[in-house]
Amino acid sequence: MITGSLVAIVTPMNTDGSIAWQSLEELIEFHIENDTAAIVIVGTTGESSTLDMNEHEAAIRFTVEKVNSRIPVIAGTGGNSTREAIHLTQAAKDAGADAALIVTPYYNKPSQEGLYQHYKAIAEAVDIPQWLYNVPGRTAVDLLPETTLRLAKIKNIVGLKEATGKIERAHFYKAELPDDFALYSGDDATALSFLLAGWHGDISVTANVSPKAMASMCKAALAGDTALAERLNDSLMPLHEKLFVDANPVPVKWALNLMGLIPDGLRLPLVTLGEEHHETVTQALMESGVL
Repeated sequence: MITGSLVAIVTPMNTDGSIAWQSLEELIEFHIENDTAAIVIVGTTGESSTLDMNEHEAAIRFTVEKVNSRIPVIAGTGGNSTREAIHLTQAAKDAGADAALIVTPYYNKPSQEGLYQHYKAIAEAVDIPQWLYNVPGRTAVDLLPETTLRLAKIKNIVGLKEATGKIERAHFYKAELPDDFALYSGDDATALSFLLAGWHGDISVTANVSPKAMASMCKAALAGDTALAERLNDSLMPLHEKLFVDANPVPVKWALNLMGLIPDGLRLPLVTLGEEHHETVTQALMESGVL
């Protein structure tokens, strides 16, 4: 069971959109040095939807190699094609990733039965621990609790990232799923509530820029020190809120560039953060003690 702050790490890119491998290696070291519990590579924050298959697989292999078993590596392997998701999940296994994080198919808007069959097919095809990932605000489909409970009965589906922020789901899943089923928030602004409800960690965007504080907040919540966790979370709240003034990962990549940690590259159709948001994000970084 991986617990604590797991970073939904960005994929650093040069101004021409190519992957900045040296910056990715430096980010990996930055997170290991600052107590991040695990790295989630090429998830949706990692711009997985615009990486081609070769780049996607290369990023997983690179991260596994550079981490070198110091912390777990979780590979984002979802897609809106079941065949593609199976291919990427197999590539993650072959690369030595510890688990696969599989986002619900986007745009297709499958039924709940379609979602069940999608995840079942991936689980049966590739023998690696797999985590479901529900983020309806980005995919236009909601993996409902009854479908999640069905999927949890499949032996290598062992976790869930829930990015709805719905605290009622946090309590429901904690009560209905086995204790060894890994539960992770995917919404920084409400993550503390999920942790205090017994969830195991937060797959975090904020952790990209403030990994030590996110790790400390999660540890305090998991240890039952609610007062400390709340104080730390209050200090991070400007980031939880303002890193989403534009589509993720646009603001967080702009912030990392401002911090001198990555080049300023994005891949179309995403473009750099508009000037009207620069002061907002800068102020959030300052209020949270990053700058």
